[in-house]
Amino acid sequence: MATQSARTLIKDLAAPTRSLRAAQSEAWAGFAQLHDAALADGALTRRVKELMALAIAVVKQCDGCIAYHAKAAALAGASPEEVAEALSVAIVMDGGTATTYGPRAWQAYHEFTAAAAEPAAPAAPASPAFSR
Repeated sequence: MATQSARTLIKDLAAPTRSLRAAQSEAWAGFAQLHDAALADGALTRRVKELMALAIAVVKQCDGCIAYHAKAAALAGASPEEVAEALSVAIVMDGGTATTYGPRAWQAYHEFTAAAAEPAAPAAPASPAFSR
């Protein structure tokens, strides 16, 4: 993501993700079911869970995960202050590498919140990996 936008990364991953999902549809269906259940509103809201997922994506150093969860956090209504605090927790838990991946997540979040302020375009799912 250091050289491309989060939107471009998600777009670039869409076709190979669909192809792999088709090759292993049962496994991907199980993962999608787990994803949906884990991120559904419950004692914690989806917004809070997406903030957690974004912080974990930073610690795991996964640019694709950062892009997907930054978009999902923005769509779930996470505020810039909430994202900044979640990324601060990632830095506390992971140290130096999170100071590189945290700003990537911050930039990705702002990319999607800026897009929300633009005129509406057809919405893509938060994660093409889970599109059915």
